[in-house]
Parts: sequence; C-alpha cells; structure tokens
Amino acid sequence: MTVPALALTASIGPAGAPLVVLGASLGTSTILWDDVAPLLAEHLRVVRWDLPGHGAAAAASTSFTVADLADAVAGAVDEPAFLYAGVSLGGATGLELLLRHPDRVTGAAIVASGAQLGDPAAWHERAAQVRAQSTSSLITASAQRWFAEGTIARRPELTGRLLHALQDADDESYALCCEALAAYDVRDRLAEIEAPVLALSGEHDAVAPEPKAREIAEGVACGEIVTIRDAAHLPPAEQPVAVAEALREFFGRAEGENR
Repeated sequence: MTVPALALTASIGPAGAPLVVLGASLGTSTILWDDVAPLLAEHLRVVRWDLPGHGAAAAASTSFTVADLADAVAGAVDEPAFLYAGVSLGGATGLELLLRHPDRVTGAAIVASGAQLGDPAAWHERAAQVRAQSTSSLITASAQRWFAEGTIARRPELTGRLLHALQDADDESYALCCEALAAYDVRDRLAEIEAPVLALSGEHDAVAPEPKAREIAEGVACGEIVTIRDAAHLPPAEQPVAVAEALREFFGRAEGENR
C-alpha cells in the first residue's frame, strides 16, 4: 500500500522548543487548528499535516490503512521525538503512532476520536456515496455532526471555511479514508501504549462520545480524560481557548515526565 507524501506546514513557535504535530479530521484540513496553533506556539514549535487529498496534500489513488497514515506522519517529521494531537481520523492516527512508533511520541492527545470509530458498513456506504455524488453531498450532515448548537452562528467564518474544505477534498481520497476507518480497530491493543495520553472529547459529540474517550484513558498505561464544554466533533474550531489550555497543561506534564 502506498500513501502519498503528506503536506506539513512550516513550523511556528520558539526555536529549540519541543515539537507538537497536529492532525486534522476527515473532511477538514489544517484550518481546523488555525485558532489553537498560535496559542500552543507561545511555548511549543507547532506543525500541522493534511490527510491525503485534503488541504495541501496530494490525492491518493490506492488504498491505505490508518497504520499507513501513522507511518507516513512518522516519516514526514524530522524530529526524533515529538508531541502529537489529532482530531477524529487524526486522533486514530495518533493511537497508531503510539503503537507503531512508541520511541517517537512523547505524549499524545487523542481528540474527538476512539480506538474504533463508527460502523464499518456505514463507512463503506459513505465511501460509495462520495464516489457517486462527491463530498458536496455530505455538507449538511457534516455540519450537523461537526458543530454543537450555536457554533456556526458564533463562529461563521471558520465553520464556513471548514465546510468549504470538505467540499474541496478529493473525492477518491475521502472515500479511501472512509475505508481505512472501516478497518480500524485498536481496542485490544491499548494496554501496549505506555506514553502519556490525553483523551479529549466534546460534550455534545455524537461521533466519538465520552465513552470512547474514557475507553482510551482507561485502556492505556497513563491516560487522562478532559471534556470540552459546548463543543461537538471539532473542539479545536469550536472552543479553541479551552482546547489550547487543556493541551498546554497536558503537554507540559508529558514533557516533564520525559526529562
């Protein structure tokens, strides 16, 4: 299986500071972290990456797994060790990073995600829908899943840009991501993860509700859980200040444990 080279942003933040790598969710792009990255960059170096066919990343034409995405991230990041935070599929990639490259990740925040996500048949149905009707057919349903009530009215500019990112995503790449999620399940391997893990969930997230976060936090060797109020499936876009605060506190502890 071949995964296209991932598109990483230039790093921001103080030279010599620990590096944190930020992953986005299916259908979005690095835009998802636009309001969080500058807050993290006060004390950390920050880079973001796009899924295949999303944002600035090249489209995919052959199938891949979530584990392949983790390998691609590990290969794209030059640093020998880094912190990580990812949302939904980006969070699933984080768990695979912890399993496949434990010497590289010093701590990971798994945001609005789980050790397994959704029903495989539903993922295959969505892949077929996108191949037939494009990602534009998903916009209304995605807006309802992604954002808590009131978020679009409160944050119209960023939520609009995220929905445009969904419309602009490459259809085949999106479908292949769906098929990767259909096959993804690391629930029976959580106990292998020894690095510190923060499972962060949105209060109103129906895609990856709080029990998914609790399963991660209780399954790994060193896990904790934080719930972001008034957020659904995209907490970094909905409540950036609260997310940044939770991440800064967690990364500070993770770095302290690794000194």
